[in-house]
Amino acid sequence: MDNSKIGHHISGPFNKELEDVRNKVLTMGGVVERQIELAVLAFSTGDVEMAELVIKQDSQVDTLEVAIDHECMKVLALRQPAAFDLRLLVTVIKVVNELERVGDMAERIAEMVIQLSGIDSGKHDQYFELEHMAELVQDMLHSSLDVFARMNIEDVATITGLDANVDREYGSIIRQLITRMMEDPRNITRMLDVLWIARSLERIGDHACNICEHLVYMVKGEDVRHLSQAELEQKIKG
Repeated sequence: MDNSKIGHHISGPFNKELEDVRNKVLTMGGVVERQIELAVLAFSTGDVEMAELVIKQDSQVDTLEVAIDHECMKVLALRQPAAFDLRLLVTVIKVVNELERVGDMAERIAEMVIQLSGIDSGKHDQYFELEHMAELVQDMLHSSLDVFARMNIEDVATITGLDANVDREYGSIIRQLITRMMEDPRNITRMLDVLWIARSLERIGDHACNICEHLVYMVKGEDVRHLSQAELEQKIKG
């Protein structure tokens, strides 16, 4: 973990405040990662109790978001940070918002699992493409949090580059679901619920990319939102 940019202040308490804020973000990230893991597992196994657990965990994520935001505002007001310290706190506020949204996506997947339990009779083996997509976005989120922990953006372009794969798989899944709905109208309700799950996973990939972009701002002080993949890679190299 690269702490070279933290711990250089004369004020020991300020150093500790910054490190505490950063550690709480990683704690929140761990909770959200577990939410996604359980939500996907609940879908693949049809486990309603596990899905209900994911929904209950959302309140913990919301509580962490509020607590971290409050701590950041307190540091901003009392310490009046500048340069990297200011960018760090701004980035933390943005990252926890992204994580809260990811938690919402996990909750939505869990809700769809519960809905499917009433109409889906053990047909989850049909959705192996969706489970592969879930693994991909989970890896993206984990890697983005690892970048945040290390404060090293070398891997950012690799992570964001995976979003094209997610989008391709999402498009393929949509086409498959539409085909199944056309083949048998009785599939429509089930396929629409599965489509919501696929959409939630696609959005998780987007949030992982957003986290990476926020981290580039934190480290380099440059806003790289809305850049193409090639432009992002050039900014990181520069």
